[in-house]
Amino acid sequence: MAVHPYPFASEQVVKIGGYTNMSMTSEQAEQQTNNEALWAADTVYRPGLFAGKVALVSGAGSGIGRATALLFARLGAKVAICGRKAEKLDAVVDFARARGADMMGIPTDVREPGQIDALFARIHAAWGRLDCTVNSAGGQYSQHALGLTPKGWAAVINNNLNGSWYMMQRAAQYWRDHSPPDGADASIVNIVVVTERGMPGVAHTVAARAGIIGASRTVAVEWAPLGIRVNCLAPGLTATEGLSVYPPEAVREFPRANPMKRPGTAMEIAEGCVYLSAPSGRFITGEVLTIDGGGRLWGELWTAGRPAYYSG
Repeated sequence: MAVHPYPFASEQVVKIGGYTNMSMTSEQAEQQTNNEALWAADTVYRPGLFAGKVALVSGAGSGIGRATALLFARLGAKVAICGRKAEKLDAVVDFARARGADMMGIPTDVREPGQIDALFARIHAAWGRLDCTVNSAGGQYSQHALGLTPKGWAAVINNNLNGSWYMMQRAAQYWRDHSPPDGADASIVNIVVVTERGMPGVAHTVAARAGIIGASRTVAVEWAPLGIRVNCLAPGLTATEGLSVYPPEAVREFPRANPMKRPGTAMEIAEGCVYLSAPSGRFITGEVLTIDGGGRLWGELWTAGRPAYYSG
């Protein structure tokens, strides 16, 4: 099972679509390959499902966020994507526009409320509405909890808890002031992690994501009078660029992460995001949709490597 997202050397000549491309680095080529695969992937959703709608996806320069943004675009939505690296956003936007999609990329640091305000202002100025938001921005590194520094802890909490909160609160404030014009409900989907069994090696992100789950359940009630649904989606081990942060000793054990003995795909997670955002999810709020191949029922995920105590 191949789980590393970049199997090529950094400047190796690579082949895309059957021909050799001498100008791309392996990372650029891998992104292009992934974009094409995502665009061509089968989906259960009908074309035009989101025609006339506007979707916002954070963390959409790569991984789950990119897959979700491209799926929204394939289904007819106007899509705004944001992230910290403009070059990653530009690559996704250029790819989607070349296939007729209406997409714009807005570099945004979700840890900065002022930048989020500017993001929503840009979306409103361009399209005059917003229908759904998927908060996929975030990240972490593996570290045994005893070794976490205050700085490292704060960095992950600021990104994964505060950043997600700032985005979801600003979306709700937008809908308080600008309800979808056709009377449809509005949707927020927060990408979290599976928290029920804990996740050794990433205590900081489990704490942050558990906070978002609790906040989502709380505001699902508070914001229901505004026609806003708030849900979370918890992916299990998923084969995206994010796997590159984990050490080899962790990667070796990934096949034991769930009873299906494989990672999920970004497209499988993206379809879950669409399910919650589309009319299929209109009677769902305050919930956590877990897509983990049964990992919360059976499996082991040692993100910093298995301690010797558990090896016997």
